[in-house]
Amino acid sequence: MNQFLNQIIDCPLPDDQYYKDVYNKRQIVIHHTVSNGNAKNVISSWQKTKEKVGVAFVIDREGKVHKAFSSAHWAHHLGTKEINNTILNKQSIGIELCSWGALTFKNGIYYNVAKEEIPKSEVITYVYPFRENRYFQKYTDKQLESLKLLLQYLCETYNIPKTYIPEMWEISKSALRGDKGIFTHVSYRKDKSDCHPQKELVEVLKSL
Repeated sequence: MNQFLNQIIDCPLPDDQYYKDVYNKRQIVIHHTVSNGNAKNVISSWQKTKEKVGVAFVIDREGKVHKAFSSAHWAHHLGTKEINNTILNKQSIGIELCSWGALTFKNGIYYNVAKEEIPKSEVITYVYPFRENRYFQKYTDKQLESLKLLLQYLCETYNIPKTYIPEMWEISKSALRGDKGIFTHVSYRKDKSDCHPQKELVEVLKSL
């Protein structure tokens, strides 16, 4: 674990782009970026948001973990319309997986939101649509390996249960009331599709 932690890459956000207040962490929330694999660019894009939007960690397609700020601190990353939205942000740790997420399929080609082609080998097709989409870019094995180690470390550090919560793939009352656990952005908002329930991701969460 120490070797893993030593390999985390610091990409600090400016001090005025997140909150250094320390709150008891109760939840970990997994997102995906809807972008390419450049984690540094993702973090750079948060540098001029007056709302102080961001997460503590971004994992690129090669499995390298980039840290924007300490997991003890916080920024807005949920964007719910609930009255406890700010509290949920304060008490949660956000993790982003670099991925284009939902794709479109036309004339035998898969496209991301930037209208760039995504290789078929990187695509997962769901029999039934997930959040109105059937095609998604896969999370890589290296990403999921790093995610597992990061989740183990954070759960142990902040005493967050590692128990798999099946309802995380839909709006979750547990997530919205701030219960302890690991969730995804879809647990909080109907208009989000991050993360999608890729079998390998589910297996990681069940194996913690």
